[in-house]
Amino acid sequence: MNEPIRILNLFTIMNRGGAETMVMNYYCAIDKSKIQFDFMVHRQERGAYDDEIEAMGGRIFRMCPIYPQNLFRYKRMLKEFFDNHPEYQILHSHMSELGYFAFKEAIRHNVPVRICHAHNAPVFSSETVIEKLKRIPRELLARQMRKFSTDYFTCSQVAGEWLFGKNNCERLIFMRNAIDAQAFAYNSTQALRVKEDFGWTDKFVIGHVGRFCPQKNHDFLIDIFTIFLSKYPNSILALVGSGELQGKIQGKVKNLGLDKAVCFLGNRADMPNIYQAFDVFLFPSFYEGLPVSLIEAQASGLPCVISDTISDQTRLTTAYYPVSLKEKPEQWAAKLEKCMTMSRTDTTAIIKNSGFDISNNAEWLVNFYLNRLS
Repeated sequence: MNEPIRILNLFTIMNRGGAETMVMNYYCAIDKSKIQFDFMVHRQERGAYDDEIEAMGGRIFRMCPIYPQNLFRYKRMLKEFFDNHPEYQILHSHMSELGYFAFKEAIRHNVPVRICHAHNAPVFSSETVIEKLKRIPRELLARQMRKFSTDYFTCSQVAGEWLFGKNNCERLIFMRNAIDAQAFAYNSTQALRVKEDFGWTDKFVIGHVGRFCPQKNHDFLIDIFTIFLSKYPNSILALVGSGELQGKIQGKVKNLGLDKAVCFLGNRADMPNIYQAFDVFLFPSFYEGLPVSLIEAQASGLPCVISDTISDQTRLTTAYYPVSLKEKPEQWAAKLEKCMTMSRTDTTAIIKNSGFDISNNAEWLVNFYLNRLS
């Protein structure tokens, strides 16, 4: 009677991506006497958040990757899992249309609540050839997910329309990509200390946080910085993240002779500190759902120069500057230049008043889960 309800979250792997970080923000803040999170992941290696999950009492179940050659094995593993775990009454999938297979098996096992969560809205024209080829099967699976899902969660309108269709907009449930606003609040003393630790005391630091993948447009980001650096040689570009294109971008940096000006920081567990060291946030993504990193950057009081493809739902502060991806790197560099004289302030109150602080949102989520089973 006193046991919490266990929610099974579906992910590929619990690394420090946007959706993963958002869910961990909620996990840390929820009342664990009422709700406990468990995770079904699709990689055998441990993720960056696994230790933290297990420390909070969460369980991690490992499945094989959802590759075409693994489908029969994966379906067998799903059947065995739900045969052995009848305790799960709520599934919350963060895998877009790939949650189809787990949801189909969950229906066979009479799991009553199946939440599909849209975190992104792909623009296939900006993707690699391989991703373009996946468009038709992805859209077919997305249509099936609409049938198998009881609840349509999304981070933004555009993400929800992609996964659930424009005809289902009235069914969208917006779950904010909330953060602990106070943890990211700008502090000038802390910012100076972090810059000293990195050896950036006299540098103008342009920061970017995102996985090295086609969506994030790192190639163009380096082009922008190259123009900016030619005018302001005391600048640093700090790149946080990892991914399949990191080697390619490192090669481009080396070929351009930018090794000393571009810092690859990898995945970081101390992001509130890292944002303190930035002077401006640069984010030229081809597309996004509602990026957690952009909320964090604004919570840190940073001016943000971003692509105009990103939803206006992310506009929380006045230091928010969308630029068209059709503009040349010189125009982007000019916008960065205008940010050089801006002063940062504590924007905690703005983030909270905008509804993106984690405390109220975590309470909302707990109540949603409890009410769905009442």
